[in-house]
Amino acid sequence: MSTHTHTPHVLPLRVYWGVFTVLVFGTLITVWSATKDLGALNMPIALAIAVTKAAFVILYFMHVKYSTKLTWLFVMAGFLWFIIMVVITMADYTSRTWL
Repeated sequence: MSTHTHTPHVLPLRVYWGVFTVLVFGTLITVWSATKDLGALNMPIALAIAVTKAAFVILYFMHVKYSTKLTWLFVMAGFLWFIIMVVITMADYTSRTWL
């Protein structure tokens, strides 16, 4: 039996405030971009902002950045599944005849 105990990683409060600031700034950019007509760039910009904000939440608030490789594997599998779903959805959307 292993005697190794894993102590949780504790982040300084300034890291949480920094991530919070990034998320608020990302939300403001999301709201601003939603009010502008960017043409074909609307969807890629919205997805880029959403993925960036999700990455910050996953890495810092869920402490994946300091987790094991197995946790990283499952997180990457989830992102891969998300990308597959987005590609399939966009392929369906762009193949519609009413466009």
